[in-house]
Amino acid sequence: MRILPQLAFAAAILAAFPALAQDLAAGAAAVRDKALTDTLAWDITESLTSEVGARMVGSPAMERARDWGVAKFKELGFENIKVEAFTTPAWSRGAESAEVVGPWPQKLAIIGLGNSAPTPAGGITAPIVVFKTYQAMLDQPPGALTGKIAVVTQAMGRTQDGSSYGAVGVQRRAGAAEAAKRGAVGYLIRSISTDDTRLPHTGGGAAGGIPAAALSPPDAELLEHLAARGKPVSVKLEMASSSNPAAPAWNISGEIRGKEKPDEVIVIGGHLDSWDPGTGAIDDAAGIAITTAAAKLAAQPGKPRRTIRVVMWGSEEQGGSSGAFAAAHKEAVGKMIVAGESDGGAGRIWSVSVPAAGAGHPAMKAFYGTLPKLKVAVSRAAPASGGADIAGIIGLGVPFVDFNQDMSRYFDLHHSADDTLDKIDPDELSQNVAVWAAFLYTVANSDIDFRAKPAQP
Repeated sequence: MRILPQLAFAAAILAAFPALAQDLAAGAAAVRDKALTDTLAWDITESLTSEVGARMVGSPAMERARDWGVAKFKELGFENIKVEAFTTPAWSRGAESAEVVGPWPQKLAIIGLGNSAPTPAGGITAPIVVFKTYQAMLDQPPGALTGKIAVVTQAMGRTQDGSSYGAVGVQRRAGAAEAAKRGAVGYLIRSISTDDTRLPHTGGGAAGGIPAAALSPPDAELLEHLAARGKPVSVKLEMASSSNPAAPAWNISGEIRGKEKPDEVIVIGGHLDSWDPGTGAIDDAAGIAITTAAAKLAAQPGKPRRTIRVVMWGSEEQGGSSGAFAAAHKEAVGKMIVAGESDGGAGRIWSVSVPAAGAGHPAMKAFYGTLPKLKVAVSRAAPASGGADIAGIIGLGVPFVDFNQDMSRYFDLHHSADDTLDKIDPDELSQNVAVWAAFLYTVANSDIDFRAKPAQP
């Protein structure tokens, strides 16, 4: 029987497909196992936190971080290294202090929130009004807080997926502006954190034109106790800060170029900048390290078919890097196969979500096969957010993944002086690398397409 050439070709492809899937599965398992014993991610994290430390946008340290990123990519053999400059508004901290001045004087542990206004020279002293929930403050009419310092003491709950951050975090992100609308001259919140130390946690907020700071959790509770005694409580705030409307910033990238389809690109990375109280180890030196090490390991069995691009985004905490990256690469998004960002610290990955259009592809089945050893579940839910720095290219249509990390402890450390290298568990860091490396290997060495296909008529 004579087989038409087209049918013969299709039959050959179908016959070879199981072998290809088996090769991907074997390669991904080998990459996973190597990652579990490899120390590259730890070495990268140690290097960044030790040699640069805290990395606020607009600071000299951020310039050192830029140079560190370029040097690290070169050291590890990445190609097509780029430094893409942009400008973004940046806020800088000065001297800060707070104290109860009456009726029972004592010092308070605070840290200024990004975009806080400075106090006048000599500070401000004003009576406080304590609200145990953010909604209670929002329920106040305009003028109700005139001449007062608003204090919101609502606590954040501990969750594995960090979901409480989005809900409670609004009191940091928008609270100063809302308090100012009601006449407040200052704004204090309980730190958006899950710890119980006297180390307050910073973070960005909406500019409200008034000084705004986070209290350590015990100090927020102290103000609750004092206010409950029924006597007026006054607090003195002294805060200095400055703002630069056009601070220099940089997105830095390096590639492992594909040998067959170099124009098809997988985009991954973490953000290079950090807040200033700690050394930015979990937020986000770990993310830089995980994705850089994973890309390197995924290519060690041999150059991948597709290109893997690692990006060190330069201004996530104060904003700007996502939009700048999207603007610089808008003509190339059609060739971006998938994007992913590591920005949840170094806690173990416990579940993965991939786009539905590629979920059943043999490459993903090969990837899924590596996960039981890593104690990672495959979520049936579609990826939800991807990450702040890939939001711009997601908006332009790039598919994305969510690798969900255990964040039970993340907010004990996040944006505080406790965000330091010693808090990272090397085994948990390696588990993250193993998941990412197995994923990169299967995607970079296959023809998987994560874009949703149009419905057939």
